[in-house]
Amino acid sequence: MIDLTIDADVAHVTLDAPAKRNALDEQALRDLSDAYDEAEASGVRALVLRGEGRAFCAGRDIAGVDPRDDDVIGYLGGLVTPLLQKMSRFPAPTFAVAHGACLGVGLGLLIATDVVYVAESAKIGSPFAALGATLDSGGHALFLDRLGAHKTLDLIYTGRLMSGAEAVACGLFSRVLADDEVVAATADAATAAASGPTAAFLASKRLIARIRDERLALWDSVDVENAAQAALCATDDYREGFAAFQEKRKPEFRGR
Repeated sequence: MIDLTIDADVAHVTLDAPAKRNALDEQALRDLSDAYDEAEASGVRALVLRGEGRAFCAGRDIAGVDPRDDDVIGYLGGLVTPLLQKMSRFPAPTFAVAHGACLGVGLGLLIATDVVYVAESAKIGSPFAALGATLDSGGHALFLDRLGAHKTLDLIYTGRLMSGAEAVACGLFSRVLADDEVVAATADAATAAASGPTAAFLASKRLIARIRDERLALWDSVDVENAAQAALCATDDYREGFAAFQEKRKPEFRGR
């Protein structure tokens, strides 16, 4: 169900249940969490998440769920939320390929990833009215922040799904690409990031998280930037970057 391969400092995590559009049950969530733990322990310098088949992830696997005794808090609060938090804190740049259905928990996986490249075929929105359920896994916060209240509630009330191009145009994710190009483009971006100054990348990742979560004002964020830059002065990559510039050569970064 969850495959992990590591190649040239890049972890490739694949949701591999195409027959059910990579919908995730409790065990799949645990396996995905374990894959991120294993990738972190291996010391990779970038990670790519994608799904096999015609969809990235259609959300929760509800095929065998009885709503009369469904442990929603156990699933969402006990498994999904800790996984998304772990993914968002992964100590390297992370990338995801979004294609086909990207719904519910699947949308949450994208929200928890640093950079998302979106295929034209992607379908993003809130189809849960048909289930008598509501958007979860961070979807409300993402849509409200990027779309505003009116567009968010329009998507929720109507169940309309945005295309990949529309989602990128609205600022939800990074870039839209043709379906036959998006996997390779994402892998190339991750490989390039893995050879870059990943300590500096992580400083920006942490800073952006603080600005988002703590709602830092401009000059407060500048103070945090200054402190991050000062800390980077002690890294090998910082010294290598300056030396390479002064010697007019390409830098060789090692992520430390």
